[in-house]
Amino acid sequence: MAKEKKLVESITSMSEDFAQWYTDVVKKAELVEYSNVRGCMIIRPNGYAIWENIQKELDRRFKETGVENVYMPMFIPESLLQKEKDHVEGFAPEVAWVTQGGLETLPERLCVRPTSETLFCDFYSRIIQSHRDLPKLYNQWCSVVRWEKTTRPFLRSAEFLWQEGHTAHATEEEAEARTIQMLNVYADFCEEELAIPVIKGRKTDKEKFAGAHSTYTIEALMHDGKALQSGTSHNFGDGFAKAFDIQYSDSQNQLQYVHQTSWGMSTRIIGALIMVHGDDSGLKLPPRIAPVQAMVIPISQRKEGVMEKAASLRDVLKEAGIRVKLDDSDKSPGWKFSEQEMRGIPIRVEIGPKDMEQNQAVIVRRDTREKLVVSLDELAEKAKEILDCIQKDMLARAKEHLKEHTYVARDYEEFKKIVAEKPGFVKMMWCGDEACELKIKEDTTATSRCMPFEQEQITDVCPVCGKPAKTMVYWGKAY
Repeated sequence: MAKEKKLVESITSMSEDFAQWYTDVVKKAELVEYSNVRGCMIIRPNGYAIWENIQKELDRRFKETGVENVYMPMFIPESLLQKEKDHVEGFAPEVAWVTQGGLETLPERLCVRPTSETLFCDFYSRIIQSHRDLPKLYNQWCSVVRWEKTTRPFLRSAEFLWQEGHTAHATEEEAEARTIQMLNVYADFCEEELAIPVIKGRKTDKEKFAGAHSTYTIEALMHDGKALQSGTSHNFGDGFAKAFDIQYSDSQNQLQYVHQTSWGMSTRIIGALIMVHGDDSGLKLPPRIAPVQAMVIPISQRKEGVMEKAASLRDVLKEAGIRVKLDDSDKSPGWKFSEQEMRGIPIRVEIGPKDMEQNQAVIVRRDTREKLVVSLDELAEKAKEILDCIQKDMLARAKEHLKEHTYVARDYEEFKKIVAEKPGFVKMMWCGDEACELKIKEDTTATSRCMPFEQEQITDVCPVCGKPAKTMVYWGKAY
């Protein structure tokens, strides 16, 4: 039995050290392996399969809104990057440079893309001439490089995978509508597929994307009460268009600058999946995004007919459209249970000689560990019902956690006390002055997460300075 306990015992408890728990789960669930390149991770099959499902579903949703996929070079000439002053200043500390090609020193440094605004702008300046060329609705799936000082798997790494959408429009109104539309795509995806509730809102000017007119965000709350920015959508206005001279002839044959947007979600969202749903036994994956939704585990598999029956159950579930695997290894059932739980597979289906005699199987839910005896004649139907129930229940629990860890502060002392003692979001009014935003960060290390679309009037004045309050803000400590 000691061997069977080892897999779970090697995970640090959440309550003991949440950061170490996260690292343990990432490693033990075989999501990533550390590479010999500083700050870069090897995404293993278990981790990449999750990303593939995220990519597939997001891509489908993007295309439903008219978006097409393209691919841009990974290198950006320095002269191109310098065209938008605020943008280059925002990314300068994180940029990796290529200075030599083969044996020759390059005549101009090449930036390894930290993001691709400048490449898309250069492209648009050459292919957009008329209002008939608009809108341009493009997205690319790629990796980007940002030379981070401190790295953690999925949450922050020197290279990571993401998608970045870049659109060009004739008017400011069209660009704003697209910006909000894509934010809603992200929010719906997180809730419906990942069972992660989010707060939607606008970033303060201090926190917005470098070079953007406005940045909108979805903020999720992790199990430890820290926030994670999970997806962003930016309205660039015509700032980039003016820097890159992206103009079109309108219907009156007058030259106008385009209005642009950009929006992205990265492998960081896998970190959110881990930290929102996981427990001391490992991952808990929502069924809709889980690469494997059911694991069939034979009990007393050496006894006559057990393996054959387990294989037939796998085939029945597969035929019903459930992503299923059969664990036919020679490990003990207890070890197999631990592995299934560690990997976050939503259900396991146990079948042994006694079950076969009674024409039944036992389905065990990963989220609650509830055991349900199911007739083999109804296995596929019941498994689907249970998977749907798990998906709904996981979202409900995450919503309850968000509600229970969202607080209201009416004065600054109350705010500081909550931040110090109660991890989570704190709703508090703000005057709009960056000086107050900086003071909050200096006093508490909490930052503004977003100005939510759903506003509340908590107080009439800003608790920090006493000036008239302009907006309610979600504040919190974040990854």
